[in-house]
Amino acid sequence: MDGLYEQLRIALHQVWRRRWLALAVAWGVCLAGWLAVALIPNKYESKARVVVELQSILPTQVGIGAQQRQDDLMRVRQTLTSTANLEKVVRATDLNGLVASDRDLAAQVTKLREAITVTQQQDNLFEIKATASESGFSNAQNAKLAAAVVQNLLDLFQAGNVTGDREEATQSLAFLDGELKRREGDLQAAEQRRVEFEQRYMGLLPGEGSIEQRLAAGRSEMASLDQQLIQAQSSLTGLRGQLGSTPPTIPGVGGPGAGSISGQLSSLQGQLATARANGWTDSHPDVIALRNQIERLRPLAARESPNAGGMANPSWVSLKSLIAEKEGQVQAASSRKAQLQAEMNEMVSRQASEPGVAAELAKLNRDYDVLKRQYDKLLEDREQVRLRTDIDSKTQPVKFKVIDPPSQPTVPESPNRPLLLSAILALALAAGVGAAFVLAQFQKTFPTQARLADATGLPVLGAIGEVATPVRRLAARQRLVWLAGGTGALAAAWAILMAVEFWQRSTVA
Repeated sequence: MDGLYEQLRIALHQVWRRRWLALAVAWGVCLAGWLAVALIPNKYESKARVVVELQSILPTQVGIGAQQRQDDLMRVRQTLTSTANLEKVVRATDLNGLVASDRDLAAQVTKLREAITVTQQQDNLFEIKATASESGFSNAQNAKLAAAVVQNLLDLFQAGNVTGDREEATQSLAFLDGELKRREGDLQAAEQRRVEFEQRYMGLLPGEGSIEQRLAAGRSEMASLDQQLIQAQSSLTGLRGQLGSTPPTIPGVGGPGAGSISGQLSSLQGQLATARANGWTDSHPDVIALRNQIERLRPLAARESPNAGGMANPSWVSLKSLIAEKEGQVQAASSRKAQLQAEMNEMVSRQASEPGVAAELAKLNRDYDVLKRQYDKLLEDREQVRLRTDIDSKTQPVKFKVIDPPSQPTVPESPNRPLLLSAILALALAAGVGAAFVLAQFQKTFPTQARLADATGLPVLGAIGEVATPVRRLAARQRLVWLAGGTGALAAAWAILMAVEFWQRSTVA
């Protein structure tokens, strides 16, 4: 402990002997540091916090999902610092006085974009910061400029956000309407070409689709007609066998004329009148069967004796009706089969004689289908945009609520001059003491007898102290006063700089 104390005394003595060097170094460091701090421009910062709330009910109903809503929030951030907005901010603030050309305007916009920070603190809570440090402006002007920049950003967004969305929606609707009108013309032309083609080549077979599809439908109908013919002919053969074993009349039963041919003819004519009254046409199989049976009975009724009697056998009459019905079905099926076969043969012959018909039809259908899908997609998009436009115009899709208005800065954000001035003073004092101590290490003398003995290895017999005469004491006292004055002047300079800094801050407030 005694050795450490001795080392400290020696160091302090060495520094004290070079106190003027320490004071000069301290003054030099202070002057250089304080000048550098004075050249740093004050930067004033203004901030505001806003909440951006999006419509949460209707957008979900029209298909606006969470990702799209997040994209809308991102668009809000980008809109705040867009070039168009920043140009308006420059024109509306004191920065406009620094703009003399388009190049100056672009430079101010670039500087302003770097000075603005938009931070998303929560899902829809944003903090907007703006700094101002124009060298040609006073502290009060820079403070006012920072607050004006933030306020103008908020005003521009509130005024232009919804209007911009509606203008964009109007432009989108106009574009979609124009595209729909053009595609509608193309679609009508494609429909006309397909109709003309069908009139030339495809009017023979029923149904829709290509020639192969219609031929397949015709073959399917042919197979169904063959099945119907087989069933009808089989039933007709059985009915004719039953008719051959059934007598047409029952003798001695009923009144006069009840079983005559004329009575049967009258009955059939009554059935035919009833069928027509029910709305059946002449092409109906039952009507055809009744008419054929009437035509067969008329010659027989003309040759029948007026006095013919007996009652018609109901079973025979029923079998005759069923036979007539089955014959009509067979005849109708045979006619349809013959007609369908002729149509199919003609279509096959046309397809063989004109092999490009199928390719042309496929091309027409493909073009039509593509145009139809595009038209339907554009129509759906237009209705979706129109619905969203109605929602935006009749509701408030974006609510822009200011939580904290733009702050009016009174203290510069940077630099912290009081702290810097004090730190430079402390650093200067430490540098002065350090310079004196380092210089003392290069001295060729020994501060104590022990140091001399250690260095030479010889015993030291004694030491002679300094003799202070009155004249030397007076000179030493004078130098001490000068040292105190120099040190006090350094402290006074620091105090004056601190006072000036706080006075400047008071002028901003």
